[in-house]
Amino acid sequence: MKAKHVILIILLIVLGDQALKIYIKTNYQLNTSHKVIGNWFQLYFVENPGMAYGWKFGGNFGKMALTIFRLGAVIFGTWYLGRIIRQQYHKGFIFCAALVFAGALGNLIDSCFYGLIFDKGMTFSQAANEYVSYNGLAVFSKQGYASFLHGNVVDMLYFPIIKGHFPAWIPKWGGEDFIFFSPIFNIADASISIGIISILVFQNRFFRHQHHDQTHHTVETKALADDASHIS
Repeated sequence: MKAKHVILIILLIVLGDQALKIYIKTNYQLNTSHKVIGNWFQLYFVENPGMAYGWKFGGNFGKMALTIFRLGAVIFGTWYLGRIIRQQYHKGFIFCAALVFAGALGNLIDSCFYGLIFDKGMTFSQAANEYVSYNGLAVFSKQGYASFLHGNVVDMLYFPIIKGHFPAWIPKWGGEDFIFFSPIFNIADASISIGIISILVFQNRFFRHQHHDQTHHTVETKALADDASHIS
């Protein structure tokens, strides 16, 4: 796969991810939803100060650590993508690596810049030791809600496919409500997940020819064999 094709894949994912995030951020109030297909596919606007799929990690310090980690992952990913393209790895593996890279870049943009370019966003309260919500629609503004690297990731894709109750006889969760699938995520999260899962599922196919090239080499010889020569 050529570098220009990889760049095109990354650009399409990042642009699609950012377009949907900006639309949701500026047209939905936080924690509101809109049904797209029945009850099982909704656009549900939440902000995520932590990891993918709404997971949180370590408050404000954890937020900064995760953003720096994302930045490092994107820098490393840029080098690694160039390497596997030059070495002509399996096209499927390069495609999956591009998906992971695009997803990481998409969420990094939120973390780095959304706090600077939007007037509203969830902010960390030292007193409450947690992130607090806000009211109203966000708009672009030179007076951002947070500093560089402290923006929140916008999530909106919600698929509550099955809703029900745990039977009363189940320990701990008996009688409680459950939802499958409950995480709210974005295009970038989906891109990362698809890329990683595909690599795990198809790893034997992706790495077969690299392993073959490294372990199976043939040596050709044109030496003349006669009564006066032998091959040891």
